[in-house]
Amino acid sequence: MAQTTSDTTPAVTAPPVPWMAPDADWVEAWLANLATARRLSAHTLAAYRRDMAAFSAWAQSASMTRFASLDTHHIRTYAACAHRDGLDPRSIQRRLSSLRTFFNYLLREGHLKRNPAVDVMAPKAARRLPEAIDVDRMTRLLEAPAPSGSTDGPLQTRDQAMMELFYSSGLRLAELVGLDLTTLDLQDRTVRVTGKGGKTRIVPVGGKAIEACRAWLSIRSTIAKADEVAVFVGRNGQRIGTRAVQLRVARWARLRGLDVHVHPHLFRHSFASHLLESSHDLRGVQELLGHANLSTTQVYTHLDFQHLAKVYDAAHPRARRRKD
Repeated sequence: MAQTTSDTTPAVTAPPVPWMAPDADWVEAWLANLATARRLSAHTLAAYRRDMAAFSAWAQSASMTRFASLDTHHIRTYAACAHRDGLDPRSIQRRLSSLRTFFNYLLREGHLKRNPAVDVMAPKAARRLPEAIDVDRMTRLLEAPAPSGSTDGPLQTRDQAMMELFYSSGLRLAELVGLDLTTLDLQDRTVRVTGKGGKTRIVPVGGKAIEACRAWLSIRSTIAKADEVAVFVGRNGQRIGTRAVQLRVARWARLRGLDVHVHPHLFRHSFASHLLESSHDLRGVQELLGHANLSTTQVYTHLDFQHLAKVYDAAHPRARRRKD
């Protein structure tokens, strides 16, 4: 059974893995190792357990009961069966990743001689294009007066600063929540952000966001605890959580009459789309978003390949043809 790694996190229960003994003990030992060595959360451990249970059920239906008897053909067949049964390619990819992690553990323990899942790939998943809202609706979200009786003092000022900063600088939710007072430079009009993989980038902050942040920082001390370093805090005076931000953003979208579900990531995509429409600077948008690969930005901003090729041809010194 999966255990928690924190006294404050409730245990997440899951059905036992239906693998026949003695190999069932290896699954439990692996999960215990993940909990202690990698300190994974109870929810992550429960997900690993579900992935192993799904694979184990399939393997037993194929009359396989020992891990040592598995080879790459078996894993490929499992992935193909899951795809045939309608499982989403991303889910298949996650299951294969769980298997690779587990088999690597068995390799380290000397129970296997090779990892049978190492060369097995999931079917390609269609890349989903995030949605954006147009400039008019974004302006309405940020500037429309709140209905009478819906204001809540400092929290409204804080929410306005968060939304303006989301749209001004294209921050991810985790990046905004993780901001400390030392990372926001209103004088220089920049914010230092720690993104995925611990990578740091400096992003400009627009005039409206500067005004909103100044207004919030001027009253922040009425809520924040004396030793709290986070830019944005919750009612308890400590760093605000991601779920609270999601709920507050959705609340203001409803109060201001938007007809779409608004969430923090929608600000980021709208930022990128609107900036690209105005500047046509794909590389600049990539840097602002903190994307490692240009292809990620291409998908993120609804660019088709033809437009991307035009941008490349116009911008790259080795792509432009010399005039005769």
